[in-house]
Amino acid sequence: MNRSLFALMAAVSLSAPAFADQALATSKNCMACHAVDKKLVGPAFKDVAAKYAGDKSAADKLAAKVIKGGSGVWGAIPMPANTQVSEAESKKLVAWVLSLK
Repeated sequence: MNRSLFALMAAVSLSAPAFADQALATSKNCMACHAVDKKLVGPAFKDVAAKYAGDKSAADKLAAKVIKGGSGVWGAIPMPANTQVSEAESKKLVAWVLSLK
């Protein structure tokens, strides 16, 4: 296999999971209030990842917050409950958010 084809395949395989999780975030309306790299109504996902870096309990706390909603951590505007998001989807979304740099 030539090097350029291998590099292309590697790039696709590395970016596909991130895209799939952003697609899930879009389909669950997360992107209506959040962006990956800038504050909208809610914080940028990269800011969330930075805030919770190294916090071993963050994934479980944030997954619950995605479903139940929350307030006070990022300002006065509350995050509404997202009952359309399953527990498995919530965990997948949070894992993706926490992986962002």
